[in-house]
Amino acid sequence: MKKIGIMGGTFDPPHLGHLLIAKDVQYALSLDEVWFMPNHIPPHKQLKSLTNTELRIEMLEAAIQNQPSFRLETIELEREGPSYTYDTIILLKERHKNTEFYFIIGADMVEYLPKWHRIKELVEQVNFIGVKRPGYSITTNFPIIEVETPQFDVSSTMIRKRVKEGMTAQFLVPEQVQRIIEEKNLYE
Repeated sequence: MKKIGIMGGTFDPPHLGHLLIAKDVQYALSLDEVWFMPNHIPPHKQLKSLTNTELRIEMLEAAIQNQPSFRLETIELEREGPSYTYDTIILLKERHKNTEFYFIIGADMVEYLPKWHRIKELVEQVNFIGVKRPGYSITTNFPIIEVETPQFDVSSTMIRKRVKEGMTAQFLVPEQVQRIIEEKNLYE
């Protein structure tokens, strides 16, 4: 049976923290691959604006291009409306029968788990991997596999804010992503 890690998010932009977490979880759990799954409309976030889907995919492809065990999964972009993890996991399991899925979330999302759509059914369908994040706890009543990764306090929100204020995202995002941000004048 194949073991696949899933990292969901807006990836607006994808940053080195995403890649570090994915690689550490892959190594710790001997996962065959990690799939980066950009979402269409995250139900838990109130975003003022989201970079268009094509540019987010372009940045994500650029970010993972040198990692053969990383892959882009666009299943959530194929559907309209909010992206609920339960619906996505059911679809993935239908498409990939001989696969065990591990859903990678940060500690901020661990705290939010009780509010997830159909969470009691979801924990029966997928293994949750909790990764520590500064300022958050990994305490929950739901089954979570905890994986230690270096604490790298970076977020897409912080990167967008830095660029908007005229600062650089260099050393926070892969070089190829930095190039796209600059060429397309994103977040200014």
